[in-house]
Amino acid sequence: MQYQDDFSRARGVARAKVAFYIHLTVYALVNALLIGINLGTSAAHLWFKWPLMGWGIGILAHAIVTFALPRRMSTRRRTRRRLIEEKMRERASESL
Repeated sequence: MQYQDDFSRARGVARAKVAFYIHLTVYALVNALLIGINLGTSAAHLWFKWPLMGWGIGILAHAIVTFALPRRMSTRRRTRRRLIEEKMRERASESL
């Protein structure tokens, strides 16, 4: 049972990382296109920075959710599991 939970959790983390890298690739390609369009049509008015920054905030949020939060959640999960095991050992020793 534990193996299956760990496997499905690892699969979910791997999928989240792949989704982030796809998002990052699309961000880079689309913004390169927007920069090219902006510089090719009106170099005097640089508007490409606005979608670059706006979408960049979304990329940053996606990166935080993908890479920073799972570590924090797994630390909480390990701590919770350790506390439960300690309580179970205490109760087992009390019943003897």
